[in-house]
Amino acid sequence: MDYRRTYRSAAVTFVDLVGRVPADRLDGPGLGEWTLRELIGHTVSSALEQVPAVLGTASSPALRSPSLPGATAAQRGGPQAVNIEAPEGYFAFIRDVPADVYAAAVAASGDDARRAVDLLDAVGELAGRATQALAGAGDDDVVTTPVGGMRVRDWLPTRTFELVVHGNDVSAAAGVPAGFDPAAVSEATLLAVRIAVALGEAPTVLSALTGRSPLPEKYSVV
Repeated sequence: MDYRRTYRSAAVTFVDLVGRVPADRLDGPGLGEWTLRELIGHTVSSALEQVPAVLGTASSPALRSPSLPGATAAQRGGPQAVNIEAPEGYFAFIRDVPADVYAAAVAASGDDARRAVDLLDAVGELAGRATQALAGAGDDDVVTTPVGGMRVRDWLPTRTFELVVHGNDVSAAAGVPAGFDPAAVSEATLLAVRIAVALGEAPTVLSALTGRSPLPEKYSVV
């Protein structure tokens, strides 16, 4: 799958979805403690708004080459090492942090969702900025993320995952069909399974997917 195409497709679909959410549903239930407005705000922030900023930290493999032994980190333009090698590692890392750190991250996410509600009218513009920034990034460029250095080709699918998963949350809460491209849904689904594998929960998920046993109550890979 082309991770660039699936991201762009998911972004376009999400923008269209938000445009069709009835205004009178925005302050109703969204996801967990979030209203629908806050759920949309969180998704806009995490999957659209932050993309240009993160991609702006990119350093290319050439700039990180040993042929530039005297270059400083600033001259290299970004992180010097890849800390997370695959998209599933992003979510597995977050799950593996101490409980207090995880709780603080969840609280910060809630605060950000409430802040980002002011961005709802600019969702189309933010999607455009994100896709434009992506066009200027190399697949193997390394960007700075909350979990460390990641290649663009590994980090961006985590943003597509956010768009598809939360887009479907928005669709369910608003009573409006989403219509994500099958390729984007496939990418997000495969990533969810790979997260389960990274977390050591592959037998549980495999058993459920093959009809052998149900998933545990409230089971989630994120």
